[in-house]
Parts: sequence; structure tokens; C-alpha cells
Amino acid sequence: VQLQASGGGLVQAGRSLRLSCAASGRTFSDYAMAWFRQTPGKEREFLAAISWSGISTYYADSVKGRFTISRDKAANTVYLQMNSLKPEDTAVYYCASATSTAVVTPDQPYEYDYWGQGTQVTVSS
Repeated sequence: VQLQASGGGLVQAGRSLRLSCAASGRTFSDYAMAWFRQTPGKEREFLAAISWSGISTYYADSVKGRFTISRDKAANTVYLQMNSLKPEDTAVYYCASATSTAVVTPDQPYEYDYWGQGTQVTVSS
């Protein structure tokens, strides 16, 4: 069972990136999934979550209006489209999957059972 995050890199402020999280080893299409990020010395920060159907989404205030989470159930992949990037968005980004169709508190890491390895996003000013 593996979640593989990709799409990170170095980008200038104001530009966009799209992260992908591909699942293998089991089907995650029926589970709620999310993106978090973390910088050294800080706790993991919730960014966005999506329901198993893809209909419901939930965002942290810090990224609302700039980031969009989506999923392709057939491809077993979740995406995070990041626009208008800022230097403070620099972090390692992680995708996560629950093992239920919905979670009670989508912004809490303990709701998620599987985590990807992380992909580095660096935004230069």
C-alpha cells in the first residue's frame, strides 16, 4: 500500500504548481483524502480534504481561494492545484488517505491512516 506524491519543485512567487498523489496497492477511490504540509520545527499543517465522491471539499483558511483539491477516481489519484504561490507556501507537502468514506475532523492528521512520502515545494520571492 503506497501513496506517491509528486509535482513539487522550485517556483517563483505568483506562479502555479499542481501536485499529484497516486495510490497503489489498494483502491483509495472510496476514501476521504487530504493534503498537508510541514516545515522544519513546525507541526503538520492541514491544507485541503476531499470526500470519497469528490463532491465535498474542505480548505484551510490560509489556502482557500488559491488551492484546489480534486480527484480522479478511475486513476486512483488526488491532485492539489496551487495558484498564486507565496514564499510562505514553501514546505514539504504530504498526501494522506483515510480508510473511511468520510472523516469527522478532516483537518486532523489522526483521521488519516496512510501517508505519502512528501514532495518539496519551494517558492522564491
